[in-house]
Amino acid sequence: MKSFEYTITDPVGIHARPAGMLVKEVKNYASSVTIVKGDKKADARKLMILMSLGVKCGETVTVEVEGADEETAAASLETFFKENL
Repeated sequence: MKSFEYTITDPVGIHARPAGMLVKEVKNYASSVTIVKGDKKADARKLMILMSLGVKCGETVTVEVEGADEETAAASLETFFKENL
């Protein structure tokens, strides 16, 4: 499993538009992707569950990637987070 931490810089946090973009990005990979905030976890392929984390600007999340293409997926998602969240 690969993982990385990221502190959200989007002023509104993970809201509808970037959450939708993230779900779309995650579906490009075979690996499972989980977003962890504190003691809550969300499958990054499920928009409503992802938004239910209530991630705000300045909060740090851990992104866990596990599966056949985890190396590629983790690197790509880290770039996605930096550019969009």
